[in-house]
Amino acid sequence: MNMDERWRTSSYSEANGQCIEVAHVGERVLTRDTKLGGAGAVLAVPADAWSAFVAELRR
Repeated sequence: MNMDERWRTSSYSEANGQCIEVAHVGERVLTRDTKLGGAGAVLAVPADAWSAFVAELRR
């Protein structure tokens, strides 16, 4: 599986590209800006920190 096959966007994303993409790679979660098409920076965070962040958003 190449890296581009791992990226996904939320089902809540809009067609205008104003969202982020996420990829789970090992013990890390990578995020990038969708509208940059992979040309921009990638933020990597530990998977447990990402889970805590998402859990907080859902509260």
